[in-house]
Amino acid sequence: MIVISEHDARTLVGVQDAIEAVERSFAAMARGQARNYPVVREVVGYQDAVFGVKTGADTAAPILGLKAGGYWPHNMGKGLGNHQSSTLLFDPATGRANALVSANYLTGVRTGAASAIASKYLSRPESSVLGIIGAGVQSQHQLRATLAVRPIRTVCAWDPSPENLAAFGRIAQELGLEFIAAADRRAVAAAADILITVTPSQQPLVDKAWVRPGTHISAMGADTQGKQELDPLLVAASVLFVDEAAQAITIGECQHAYGAGLITAESFRGSIGQVVAGLCDGRRTAGEITLFDGTGVALQDLVVADLAVRMALQKGVGSHFEY
Repeated sequence: MIVISEHDARTLVGVQDAIEAVERSFAAMARGQARNYPVVREVVGYQDAVFGVKTGADTAAPILGLKAGGYWPHNMGKGLGNHQSSTLLFDPATGRANALVSANYLTGVRTGAASAIASKYLSRPESSVLGIIGAGVQSQHQLRATLAVRPIRTVCAWDPSPENLAAFGRIAQELGLEFIAAADRRAVAAAADILITVTPSQQPLVDKAWVRPGTHISAMGADTQGKQELDPLLVAASVLFVDEAAQAITIGECQHAYGAGLITAESFRGSIGQVVAGLCDGRRTAGEITLFDGTGVALQDLVVADLAVRMALQKGVGSHFEY
């Protein structure tokens, strides 16, 4: 078995590599070559933690495995990140476990990649203003990934923490971008060509009236029952795309509009994988508000972990153990 440390994962997988790997995975899902299995996500009842397991297989690659981990809200006081996860890969031919990969950085970069793929296919090509609501660690991945697919010149962001906002602003400016620290969420939504929400919120943060026609929204925060970032009326008024429909209506941003009867399972234009594979339309007009509900699927985690393993074997990186 090969073990890939957190440090090695950061050096082995870059933003562009992650985008390409996740994009191929989305297309494989749409073609029926890859499948995510049911998600387990539960409140632990200890340290206020939430723990989950995501599994899946891509028979074309082939890749088989799982990612386990979750959210430990008190970790910052211990010098650790609040999000902790690991990916275990198996040999699809034998079922034997063959790789253990630290997945903290990889979870961040694959989430940024998924959002960037949605922006690549759904936002207006000339989009130059990126709005971000939530300036925590994940916002950095969102920014770098979006820069890989669209000509962003200005970043407008809001966060309840002035420290988070200032730190994120420094990163944006180091990348040569104009940075606007918005006083409120409405200002971010009103300015954005591409709007990304990436928070743990359990109440709406963006109202329908704030969003201009032609905006693309990537809602990336909701991945558990109860989480919510958008006004359900905004969700219902948008052209909807998902990573996986079953997750969108149960644990994603769409769960609230679905539960209120504002949308149905037939309301989605398609999955982002179907758009990538050319099986359905993406944006049809410049005035559409497009919305990608990014719940996060196992295959995103598995393909970036597999990429890390392949790069490690090429470069002689990682630790090997008999198992």
